[in-house]
Amino acid sequence: MRTTVELSNEKRAKLLAIAARRGLRGYSRLIDEALDLYLAREEEKRAGELKELLSLAGTLTDAEAAEMEKRIGEAWRKWRL
Repeated sequence: MRTTVELSNEKRAKLLAIAARRGLRGYSRLIDEALDLYLAREEEKRAGELKELLSLAGTLTDAEAAEMEKRIGEAWRKWRL
């Protein structure tokens, strides 16, 4: 799919240089590769955050959890006003 991306002249020049070293005519493959790496890293980060959150399960007593739910509810009611 074709799209337009705004790049600084410096980044464009660096991409063209890397593409030339790899024997590529343009830098589309480099952009695609960079996006794959970025998206994979974001997915790993999100999975790590989820794992960390799930590890907290059961760390509050029932009374602490009830108090926290109460405070969150109060905060939401104030926020909506």
